[in-house]
Amino acid sequence: MVAASSCYAYLDFRPYNHYNSNNIIIALSSLFGSNSISLNRNQSRLNRATNSGRAMAIAMNMENEAMVSKNNPPMEKRRVVVTGMGVETSLGYDPHTFYENLLQGNSGISHIEDFDCSNFPTRIAGEIKSFSTEGWVAPKLSRRMDKFMLYLLTAGKKALADGGVTEQVMAEFDKAKCGILIGSALGGMKVFHEAIQAFKISYKKMNPFCVPLATTNMGSAMLAIDLGWMGTNYSISSACATSNFCILNSANHIIKGEADVMLCGGSDAAIIPIGLAGFVAVRALSQRNNDPAKASRPWDCNRDGFVMGEGAGVLLLEELEHAKKRGATIYAEFLGGSFTCDAYHMTEPHPDGAGVIICIERALAHAGITKEQINYVNAHATSTPAGDLKEYKALVHCFGQNPELKVNSTKSMIGHLLGAAGAVEAVATVQAIRTGWVHPNINLDNPENGVDTKLLVGSKKERLDIKAALSNSFGFGGHNSSIIFAPYK
Repeated sequence: MVAASSCYAYLDFRPYNHYNSNNIIIALSSLFGSNSISLNRNQSRLNRATNSGRAMAIAMNMENEAMVSKNNPPMEKRRVVVTGMGVETSLGYDPHTFYENLLQGNSGISHIEDFDCSNFPTRIAGEIKSFSTEGWVAPKLSRRMDKFMLYLLTAGKKALADGGVTEQVMAEFDKAKCGILIGSALGGMKVFHEAIQAFKISYKKMNPFCVPLATTNMGSAMLAIDLGWMGTNYSISSACATSNFCILNSANHIIKGEADVMLCGGSDAAIIPIGLAGFVAVRALSQRNNDPAKASRPWDCNRDGFVMGEGAGVLLLEELEHAKKRGATIYAEFLGGSFTCDAYHMTEPHPDGAGVIICIERALAHAGITKEQINYVNAHATSTPAGDLKEYKALVHCFGQNPELKVNSTKSMIGHLLGAAGAVEAVATVQAIRTGWVHPNINLDNPENGVDTKLLVGSKKERLDIKAALSNSFGFGGHNSSIIFAPYK
Protein backbone atom coordinates (compact mmCIF):
# COMPACT_ATOMS: atom_id res chain seq x y z
CA MET A 1 0.00 0.00 0.00
CA VAL A 2 1.28 3.47 -0.87
CA ALA A 3 1.78 5.68 2.17
CA ALA A 4 -0.58 8.61 2.34
CA SER A 5 2.22 11.10 2.85
CA SER A 6 3.67 10.23 -0.55
CA CYS A 7 0.49 11.34 -2.27
CA TYR A 8 -1.03 14.22 -0.36
CA ALA A 9 -1.43 15.60 3.13
CA TYR A 10 -3.76 13.69 5.37
CA LEU A 11 -7.24 14.93 5.99
CA ASP A 12 -7.48 18.02 8.17
CA PHE A 13 -10.62 19.43 6.49
CA ARG A 14 -9.73 23.08 6.49
CA PRO A 15 -11.53 24.99 3.72
CA TYR A 16 -9.84 24.57 0.36
CA ASN A 17 -8.11 27.93 -0.02
CA HIS A 18 -7.78 27.93 -3.81
CA TYR A 19 -11.40 28.85 -4.26
CA ASN A 20 -13.91 31.36 -2.92
CA SER A 21 -16.26 29.44 -0.65
CA ASN A 22 -19.13 31.73 -1.70
CA ASN A 23 -18.96 30.11 -5.11
CA ILE A 24 -19.23 26.60 -3.70
CA ILE A 25 -22.90 26.20 -2.87
CA ILE A 26 -24.35 22.73 -3.15
CA ALA A 27 -28.02 22.44 -2.36
CA LEU A 28 -29.50 18.95 -2.31
CA SER A 29 -33.09 18.27 -1.41
CA SER A 30 -35.41 15.31 -1.89
CA LEU A 31 -39.13 15.33 -1.23
CA PHE A 32 -40.94 12.03 -1.25
CA GLY A 33 -44.71 11.91 -1.05
CA SER A 34 -47.14 9.04 -1.18
CA ASN A 35 -50.89 8.68 -1.11
CA SER A 36 -52.18 6.91 1.94
CA ILE A 37 -54.07 3.80 0.92
CA SER A 38 -55.81 1.72 3.55
CA LEU A 39 -55.66 -1.97 2.76
CA ASN A 40 -55.97 -4.97 5.01
CA ARG A 41 -53.45 -7.79 4.72
CA ASN A 42 -55.61 -10.01 2.55
CA GLN A 43 -56.29 -7.19 0.12
CA SER A 44 -52.57 -6.37 -0.01
CA ARG A 45 -51.63 -9.96 -0.73
CA LEU A 46 -54.30 -10.18 -3.42
CA ASN A 47 -53.01 -7.03 -5.05
CA ARG A 48 -49.42 -8.28 -4.92
CA ALA A 49 -50.44 -11.58 -6.48
CA THR A 50 -52.26 -9.75 -9.27
CA ASN A 51 -49.32 -7.44 -9.81
CA SER A 52 -46.94 -10.40 -9.91
CA GLY A 53 -48.29 -11.49 -13.29
CA ARG A 54 -48.09 -7.96 -14.62
CA ALA A 55 -44.49 -7.65 -13.40
CA MET A 56 -43.48 -10.84 -15.14
CA ALA A 57 -45.08 -9.56 -18.34
CA ILE A 58 -43.00 -6.41 -18.03
CA ALA A 59 -39.88 -8.55 -17.44
CA MET A 60 -40.59 -10.61 -20.55
CA ASN A 61 -41.11 -7.41 -22.55
CA MET A 62 -37.75 -6.12 -21.33
CA GLU A 63 -36.16 -9.38 -22.44
CA ASN A 64 -37.59 -8.86 -25.93
CA GLU A 65 -36.30 -5.28 -25.98
CA ALA A 66 -32.84 -6.54 -25.02
CA MET A 67 -32.97 -9.03 -27.90
CA VAL A 68 -33.78 -6.19 -30.29
CA SER A 69 -30.85 -4.20 -28.91
CA LYS A 70 -28.47 -6.82 -30.27
CA ASN A 71 -29.06 -5.39 -33.71
CA ASN A 72 -28.96 -1.80 -32.51
CA PRO A 73 -25.50 -1.01 -31.10
CA PRO A 74 -25.38 1.86 -28.58
CA MET A 75 -24.56 5.38 -29.70
CA GLU A 76 -20.96 6.55 -29.51
CA LYS A 77 -20.29 7.66 -25.95
CA ARG A 78 -17.52 8.52 -23.56
CA ARG A 79 -16.05 5.32 -22.16
CA VAL A 80 -15.58 4.80 -18.43
CA VAL A 81 -12.73 2.80 -16.92
CA VAL A 82 -11.62 1.76 -13.44
CA THR A 83 -8.17 3.11 -12.57
CA GLY A 84 -8.02 2.76 -8.78
CA MET A 85 -9.63 0.90 -5.87
CA GLY A 86 -9.68 1.19 -2.09
CA VAL A 87 -11.22 -1.08 0.56
CA GLU A 88 -11.65 -1.45 4.30
CA THR A 89 -12.88 -4.95 5.15
CA SER A 90 -12.52 -7.73 7.69
CA LEU A 91 -10.32 -9.55 5.16
CA GLY A 92 -7.94 -6.76 4.29
CA TYR A 93 -7.33 -3.06 3.86
CA ASP A 94 -6.11 -3.04 0.27
CA PRO A 95 -7.53 -4.69 -2.87
CA HIS A 96 -4.68 -7.19 -3.26
CA THR A 97 -4.78 -8.56 0.31
CA PHE A 98 -8.57 -8.54 0.29
CA TYR A 99 -8.82 -10.56 -2.91
CA GLU A 100 -6.04 -12.97 -2.01
CA ASN A 101 -7.96 -13.84 1.15
CA LEU A 102 -11.11 -14.35 -0.91
CA LEU A 103 -9.26 -16.63 -3.33
CA GLN A 104 -7.97 -18.71 -0.43
CA GLY A 105 -11.49 -19.07 0.94
CA ASN A 106 -10.65 -17.37 4.23
CA SER A 107 -13.53 -16.17 6.36
CA GLY A 108 -13.65 -12.74 7.97
CA ILE A 109 -16.58 -13.68 10.20
CA SER A 110 -15.84 -13.92 13.92
CA HIS A 111 -17.24 -13.17 17.35
CA ILE A 112 -18.00 -9.51 18.00
CA GLU A 113 -15.37 -7.95 20.26
CA ASP A 114 -16.15 -4.22 20.16
CA PHE A 115 -18.99 -4.44 22.69
CA ASP A 116 -20.68 -6.94 25.01
CA CYS A 117 -23.35 -8.75 23.03
CA SER A 118 -23.70 -11.78 25.30
CA ASN A 119 -27.43 -11.13 25.70
CA PHE A 120 -28.07 -11.01 21.94
CA PRO A 121 -29.18 -14.11 19.99
CA THR A 122 -26.59 -13.15 17.33
CA ARG A 123 -23.04 -12.52 18.55
CA ILE A 124 -21.03 -12.77 15.31
CA ALA A 125 -20.20 -10.42 12.44
CA GLY A 126 -17.66 -9.52 9.78
CA GLU A 127 -16.09 -7.08 12.23
CA ILE A 128 -12.96 -5.11 11.36
CA LYS A 129 -10.62 -5.87 14.26
CA SER A 130 -7.77 -3.45 13.69
CA PHE A 131 -8.34 -0.23 11.83
CA SER A 132 -6.05 2.77 11.68
CA THR A 133 -6.53 6.21 10.18
CA GLU A 134 -2.92 7.18 10.79
CA GLY A 135 -1.57 9.12 7.84
CA TRP A 136 -5.03 9.45 6.32
CA VAL A 137 -7.20 11.42 8.77
CA ALA A 138 -6.13 13.98 11.39
CA PRO A 139 -6.24 12.48 14.93
CA LYS A 140 -8.70 15.05 16.27
CA LEU A 141 -11.21 14.32 13.53
CA SER A 142 -10.56 10.61 13.76
CA ARG A 143 -11.68 10.66 17.39
CA ARG A 144 -14.78 12.71 16.57
CA MET A 145 -16.10 10.95 13.46
CA ASP A 146 -18.31 7.91 13.07
CA LYS A 147 -16.58 4.83 11.70
CA PHE A 148 -18.67 4.84 8.54
CA MET A 149 -17.09 8.15 7.62
CA LEU A 150 -13.58 7.06 8.60
CA TYR A 151 -13.90 3.92 6.47
CA LEU A 152 -15.15 6.05 3.58
CA LEU A 153 -12.36 8.63 3.83
CA THR A 154 -9.52 6.14 4.09
CA ALA A 155 -10.87 3.91 1.31
CA GLY A 156 -11.34 6.96 -0.90
CA LYS A 157 -7.80 8.19 -0.33
CA LYS A 158 -6.45 4.68 -0.88
CA ALA A 159 -8.30 4.46 -4.20
CA LEU A 160 -6.51 7.63 -5.32
CA ALA A 161 -3.15 6.27 -4.17
CA ASP A 162 -3.85 2.95 -5.91
CA GLY A 163 -4.69 4.88 -9.07
CA GLY A 164 -1.37 6.73 -9.03
CA VAL A 165 -3.00 10.08 -8.31
CA THR A 166 -0.17 11.94 -6.60
CA GLU A 167 -0.22 15.65 -5.73
CA GLN A 168 1.52 16.36 -9.03
CA VAL A 169 -1.00 14.34 -11.02
CA MET A 170 -3.95 15.90 -9.22
CA ALA A 171 -2.61 19.38 -9.90
CA GLU A 172 -3.33 18.73 -13.59
CA PHE A 173 -6.96 17.74 -12.95
CA ASP A 174 -9.82 20.10 -13.68
CA LYS A 175 -11.27 20.23 -10.16
CA ALA A 176 -14.65 21.32 -11.47
CA LYS A 177 -14.89 17.98 -13.29
CA CYS A 178 -13.78 15.81 -10.37
CA GLY A 179 -16.66 14.39 -8.36
CA ILE A 180 -17.39 12.19 -5.37
CA LEU A 181 -20.44 9.97 -4.89
CA ILE A 182 -19.96 7.63 -1.94
CA GLY A 183 -23.13 6.58 -0.16
CA SER A 184 -24.22 4.81 2.99
CA ALA A 185 -27.30 2.84 3.94
CA LEU A 186 -27.33 3.85 7.60
CA GLY A 187 -24.84 6.70 7.98
CA GLY A 188 -23.47 7.74 11.36
CA MET A 189 -25.58 5.52 13.59
CA LYS A 190 -23.14 5.55 16.48
CA VAL A 191 -22.70 9.34 16.47
CA PHE A 192 -26.46 9.86 16.39
CA HIS A 193 -27.14 7.24 19.07
CA GLU A 194 -24.55 8.84 21.34
CA ALA A 195 -26.24 12.20 20.79
CA ILE A 196 -29.58 10.75 21.87
CA GLN A 197 -28.00 9.36 25.03
CA ALA A 198 -26.42 12.73 25.78
CA PHE A 199 -29.74 14.49 25.17
CA LYS A 200 -31.34 12.39 27.91
CA ILE A 201 -29.07 14.27 30.30
CA SER A 202 -29.16 17.67 28.61
CA TYR A 203 -28.96 19.12 25.13
CA LYS A 204 -25.84 20.89 26.39
CA LYS A 205 -24.10 17.51 26.55
CA MET A 206 -24.65 16.80 22.88
CA ASN A 207 -21.81 16.79 20.37
CA PRO A 208 -22.29 20.00 18.35
CA PHE A 209 -21.26 18.07 15.24
CA CYS A 210 -23.68 15.18 15.81
CA VAL A 211 -26.05 16.14 12.97
CA PRO A 212 -23.52 16.81 10.18
CA LEU A 213 -21.37 13.84 11.19
CA ALA A 214 -24.37 11.50 11.10
CA THR A 215 -25.72 12.45 7.66
CA THR A 216 -24.86 10.14 4.77
CA ASN A 217 -23.69 12.94 2.45
CA MET A 218 -21.01 14.33 4.74
CA GLY A 219 -18.37 11.74 3.87
CA SER A 220 -18.39 12.76 0.20
CA ALA A 221 -18.43 16.40 1.24
CA MET A 222 -15.51 16.11 3.66
CA LEU A 223 -13.39 14.25 1.13
CA ALA A 224 -14.14 16.92 -1.47
CA ILE A 225 -13.18 19.68 0.97
CA ASP A 226 -9.82 18.01 1.55
CA LEU A 227 -9.13 17.39 -2.13
CA GLY A 228 -10.61 20.61 -3.47
CA TRP A 229 -12.82 18.64 -5.85
CA MET A 230 -15.59 21.02 -6.90
CA GLY A 231 -17.56 18.79 -9.26
CA THR A 232 -20.56 16.54 -8.70
CA ASN A 233 -20.85 15.69 -5.01
CA TYR A 234 -23.69 14.00 -3.16
CA SER A 235 -24.65 10.67 -1.64
CA ILE A 236 -27.29 8.05 -2.32
CA SER A 237 -28.94 5.86 0.29
CA SER A 238 -30.91 2.96 -1.17
CA ALA A 239 -30.38 0.35 1.54
CA CYS A 240 -28.08 -2.50 0.50
CA ALA A 241 -28.16 -1.44 -3.16
CA THR A 242 -26.53 1.90 -2.27
CA SER A 243 -23.06 1.29 -3.70
CA ASN A 244 -24.25 0.13 -7.11
CA PHE A 245 -26.52 3.16 -7.35
CA CYS A 246 -23.52 5.39 -6.61
CA ILE A 247 -21.25 3.61 -9.10
CA LEU A 248 -23.75 3.70 -11.97
CA ASN A 249 -24.68 7.33 -11.35
CA SER A 250 -21.00 8.26 -11.22
CA ALA A 251 -20.38 6.54 -14.55
CA ASN A 252 -23.33 8.37 -16.05
CA HIS A 253 -21.92 11.72 -14.91
CA ILE A 254 -18.73 10.86 -16.80
CA ILE A 255 -20.60 9.61 -19.87
CA LYS A 256 -22.62 12.84 -20.02
CA GLY A 257 -19.46 14.93 -19.81
CA GLU A 258 -20.25 16.35 -16.37
CA ALA A 259 -17.15 14.75 -14.86
CA ASP A 260 -13.82 13.31 -15.95
CA VAL A 261 -13.03 11.58 -12.66
CA MET A 262 -15.34 10.17 -9.96
CA LEU A 263 -14.64 8.53 -6.62
CA CYS A 264 -17.64 6.30 -5.93
CA GLY A 265 -18.83 3.47 -3.72
CA GLY A 266 -20.26 2.98 -0.26
CA SER A 267 -19.51 2.70 3.44
CA ASP A 268 -21.32 1.39 6.51
CA ALA A 269 -20.44 0.69 10.14
CA ALA A 270 -23.54 -0.67 11.85
CA ILE A 271 -21.91 -3.31 14.07
CA ILE A 272 -22.92 -1.46 17.23
CA PRO A 273 -25.55 -2.45 19.83
CA ILE A 274 -28.44 -0.56 18.24
CA GLY A 275 -27.50 -1.75 14.73
CA LEU A 276 -27.24 -5.39 15.79
CA ALA A 277 -30.47 -5.15 17.79
CA GLY A 278 -32.32 -3.67 14.82
CA PHE A 279 -31.47 -6.54 12.52
CA VAL A 280 -32.12 -9.06 15.28
CA ALA A 281 -35.58 -7.53 15.72
CA VAL A 282 -36.36 -8.01 12.02
CA ARG A 283 -35.18 -11.64 12.34
CA ALA A 284 -32.72 -11.31 9.50
CA LEU A 285 -29.49 -12.54 11.11
CA SER A 286 -27.81 -15.92 11.41
CA GLN A 287 -27.55 -17.30 14.94
CA ARG A 288 -24.76 -19.76 14.20
CA ASN A 289 -22.68 -18.34 17.05
CA ASN A 290 -20.72 -21.52 17.78
CA ASP A 291 -19.11 -21.59 14.35
CA PRO A 292 -18.85 -18.04 12.97
CA ALA A 293 -16.82 -18.94 9.88
CA LYS A 294 -19.63 -21.31 8.80
CA ALA A 295 -22.48 -18.88 9.43
CA SER A 296 -22.70 -17.16 6.04
CA ARG A 297 -23.65 -19.89 3.58
CA PRO A 298 -25.44 -18.65 0.44
CA TRP A 299 -27.56 -21.26 -1.39
CA ASP A 300 -26.93 -23.87 1.33
CA CYS A 301 -30.09 -25.52 2.64
CA ASN A 302 -28.96 -24.91 6.25
CA ARG A 303 -28.59 -21.14 5.93
CA ASP A 304 -30.41 -19.23 8.64
CA GLY A 305 -29.92 -15.55 7.81
CA PHE A 306 -27.21 -13.11 6.85
CA VAL A 307 -24.17 -12.05 8.84
CA MET A 308 -23.55 -8.34 9.34
CA GLY A 309 -20.32 -6.92 7.98
CA GLU A 310 -18.77 -3.47 7.96
CA GLY A 311 -16.32 -1.45 5.91
CA ALA A 312 -16.08 0.51 2.69
CA GLY A 313 -15.27 0.12 -0.97
CA VAL A 314 -14.37 2.93 -3.36
CA LEU A 315 -13.68 2.85 -7.09
CA LEU A 316 -11.82 5.53 -9.02
CA LEU A 317 -13.74 5.85 -12.28
CA GLU A 318 -12.23 7.85 -15.09
CA GLU A 319 -13.07 8.86 -18.64
CA LEU A 320 -10.94 6.70 -20.92
CA GLU A 321 -9.03 9.42 -22.77
CA HIS A 322 -8.40 11.27 -19.50
CA ALA A 323 -6.93 8.09 -18.02
CA LYS A 324 -4.78 7.37 -21.09
CA LYS A 325 -3.46 10.92 -21.18
CA ARG A 326 -2.02 10.65 -17.67
CA GLY A 327 -0.74 7.11 -18.25
CA ALA A 328 -3.03 5.47 -15.72
CA THR A 329 -3.18 1.71 -15.31
CA ILE A 330 -6.62 0.59 -16.49
CA TYR A 331 -8.01 -2.30 -14.46
CA ALA A 332 -11.32 -2.81 -16.26
CA GLU A 333 -14.01 -1.01 -18.22
CA PHE A 334 -17.41 -0.11 -16.79
CA LEU A 335 -20.01 -0.99 -19.42
CA GLY A 336 -23.32 -0.05 -17.83
CA GLY A 337 -26.04 -0.95 -15.37
CA SER A 338 -29.60 -0.46 -14.24
CA PHE A 339 -31.95 0.06 -11.28
CA THR A 340 -35.49 -1.20 -10.71
CA CYS A 341 -37.95 -1.58 -7.86
CA ASP A 342 -39.92 -4.71 -6.99
CA ALA A 343 -42.88 -2.58 -5.83
CA TYR A 344 -43.88 -5.58 -3.75
CA HIS A 345 -42.81 -5.60 -0.07
CA MET A 346 -40.55 -3.76 2.37
CA THR A 347 -38.22 -6.68 3.06
CA GLU A 348 -39.35 -9.69 1.00
CA PRO A 349 -38.13 -10.20 -2.58
CA HIS A 350 -40.64 -10.43 -5.40
CA PRO A 351 -41.79 -14.08 -5.59
CA ASP A 352 -41.17 -14.30 -9.35
CA GLY A 353 -37.92 -12.32 -9.29
CA ALA A 354 -39.51 -10.02 -11.86
CA GLY A 355 -37.78 -6.86 -10.62
CA VAL A 356 -34.38 -8.54 -10.76
CA ILE A 357 -35.00 -9.87 -14.27
CA ILE A 358 -36.05 -6.43 -15.50
CA CYS A 359 -32.96 -4.93 -13.88
CA ILE A 360 -30.57 -7.40 -15.50
CA GLU A 361 -32.19 -7.00 -18.94
CA ARG A 362 -31.96 -3.22 -18.73
CA ALA A 363 -28.34 -3.42 -17.56
CA LEU A 364 -27.47 -5.53 -20.60
CA ALA A 365 -29.24 -3.08 -22.89
CA HIS A 366 -27.46 -0.12 -21.29
CA ALA A 367 -24.11 -1.89 -21.64
CA GLY A 368 -24.83 -2.79 -25.25
CA ILE A 369 -24.02 -6.47 -24.80
CA THR A 370 -25.88 -9.77 -25.01
CA LYS A 371 -26.67 -12.35 -22.36
CA GLU A 372 -24.15 -14.72 -23.90
CA GLN A 373 -21.31 -12.33 -23.16
CA ILE A 374 -21.85 -12.50 -19.40
CA ASN A 375 -19.91 -15.47 -18.04
CA TYR A 376 -19.38 -14.33 -14.44
CA VAL A 377 -21.86 -13.07 -11.86
CA ASN A 378 -20.97 -11.78 -8.42
CA ALA A 379 -24.35 -12.39 -6.85
CA HIS A 380 -26.09 -10.44 -4.09
CA ALA A 381 -26.73 -13.79 -2.31
CA THR A 382 -26.84 -12.83 1.37
CA SER A 383 -27.51 -16.28 2.89
CA THR A 384 -31.20 -15.62 3.58
CA PRO A 385 -33.77 -18.37 2.99
CA ALA A 386 -35.89 -16.43 0.48
CA GLY A 387 -33.49 -14.02 -1.22
CA ASP A 388 -30.82 -16.48 -2.39
CA LEU A 389 -33.23 -18.71 -4.27
CA LYS A 390 -35.16 -15.87 -5.90
CA GLU A 391 -31.96 -14.34 -7.27
CA TYR A 392 -30.69 -17.74 -8.41
CA LYS A 393 -33.87 -18.39 -10.39
CA ALA A 394 -33.63 -14.95 -11.99
CA LEU A 395 -30.02 -15.64 -13.00
CA VAL A 396 -30.99 -18.99 -14.49
CA HIS A 397 -33.80 -17.29 -16.39
CA CYS A 398 -31.38 -14.75 -17.85
CA PHE A 399 -28.16 -16.73 -18.27
CA GLY A 400 -28.98 -20.40 -17.70
CA GLN A 401 -28.20 -21.36 -21.28
CA ASN A 402 -24.59 -20.17 -21.00
CA PRO A 403 -22.39 -23.21 -20.24
CA GLU A 404 -19.47 -20.95 -19.24
CA LEU A 405 -21.40 -19.07 -16.54
CA LYS A 406 -19.93 -19.03 -13.04
CA VAL A 407 -21.63 -17.47 -10.02
CA ASN A 408 -20.27 -16.75 -6.55
CA SER A 409 -21.06 -14.75 -3.42
CA THR A 410 -18.41 -12.64 -1.71
CA LYS A 411 -20.72 -12.46 1.31
CA SER A 412 -19.94 -16.09 2.14
CA MET A 413 -16.61 -14.80 3.50
CA ILE A 414 -17.13 -11.21 4.67
CA GLY A 415 -20.83 -11.11 5.46
CA HIS A 416 -23.18 -8.38 4.30
CA LEU A 417 -21.65 -4.88 4.35
CA LEU A 418 -25.06 -3.28 3.80
CA GLY A 419 -24.59 -0.03 1.84
CA ALA A 420 -20.93 -0.87 1.24
CA ALA A 421 -21.60 -4.37 -0.09
CA GLY A 422 -21.92 -3.46 -3.75
CA ALA A 423 -18.69 -1.45 -3.84
CA VAL A 424 -16.61 -4.09 -2.09
CA GLU A 425 -18.09 -6.72 -4.41
CA ALA A 426 -17.35 -4.47 -7.40
CA VAL A 427 -13.71 -4.49 -6.27
CA ALA A 428 -13.86 -8.30 -6.11
CA THR A 429 -15.38 -8.36 -9.60
CA VAL A 430 -12.67 -6.12 -11.06
CA GLN A 431 -10.01 -8.21 -9.33
CA ALA A 432 -11.50 -11.35 -10.90
CA ILE A 433 -11.18 -9.70 -14.32
CA ARG A 434 -7.59 -8.63 -13.60
CA THR A 435 -6.36 -11.94 -12.20
CA GLY A 436 -8.35 -14.47 -14.21
CA TRP A 437 -9.39 -16.19 -10.96
CA VAL A 438 -12.86 -16.25 -9.39
CA HIS A 439 -13.09 -16.84 -5.67
CA PRO A 440 -14.88 -19.85 -4.16
CA ASN A 441 -18.25 -20.13 -2.48
CA ILE A 442 -17.49 -21.36 1.01
CA ASN A 443 -19.90 -23.25 3.28
CA LEU A 444 -21.96 -24.59 0.38
CA ASP A 445 -22.12 -28.08 1.89
CA ASN A 446 -25.73 -29.01 1.09
CA PRO A 447 -27.08 -26.98 -1.84
CA GLU A 448 -30.73 -25.93 -1.77
CA ASN A 449 -33.07 -28.11 -3.84
CA GLY A 450 -33.24 -26.76 -7.36
CA VAL A 451 -29.79 -25.16 -7.25
CA ASP A 452 -27.51 -26.50 -9.99
CA THR A 453 -24.00 -26.41 -8.55
CA LYS A 454 -22.56 -26.50 -12.08
CA LEU A 455 -23.39 -22.78 -12.29
CA LEU A 456 -21.73 -22.01 -8.95
CA VAL A 457 -18.02 -21.69 -8.24
CA GLY A 458 -16.97 -24.60 -6.03
CA SER A 459 -15.15 -24.68 -2.70
CA LYS A 460 -11.84 -23.72 -4.36
CA LYS A 461 -10.93 -20.79 -6.61
CA GLU A 462 -11.39 -21.40 -10.33
CA ARG A 463 -9.76 -20.09 -13.48
CA LEU A 464 -12.07 -18.04 -15.68
CA ASP A 465 -11.39 -15.89 -18.72
CA ILE A 466 -14.04 -13.29 -18.06
CA LYS A 467 -15.76 -11.76 -21.08
CA ALA A 468 -18.14 -9.57 -19.09
CA ALA A 469 -19.09 -9.65 -15.41
CA LEU A 470 -22.35 -8.73 -13.71
CA SER A 471 -22.56 -7.64 -10.04
CA ASN A 472 -25.95 -7.55 -8.32
CA SER A 473 -27.04 -5.65 -5.21
CA PHE A 474 -30.56 -5.56 -3.78
CA GLY A 475 -31.97 -3.69 -0.79
CA PHE A 476 -34.91 -3.39 1.56
CA GLY A 477 -37.75 -1.61 -0.20
CA GLY A 478 -37.31 -3.76 -3.28
CA HIS A 479 -34.38 -1.78 -4.66
CA ASN A 480 -32.55 -3.75 -7.37
CA SER A 481 -29.30 -2.83 -9.06
CA SER A 482 -27.04 -4.53 -11.59
CA ILE A 483 -23.73 -3.21 -12.92
CA ILE A 484 -21.46 -4.66 -15.59
CA PHE A 485 -17.66 -4.63 -15.98
CA ALA A 486 -15.44 -6.11 -18.69
CA PRO A 487 -11.75 -6.34 -19.54
CA TYR A 488 -10.51 -3.14 -21.15
CA LYS A 489 -9.73 -3.64 -24.82
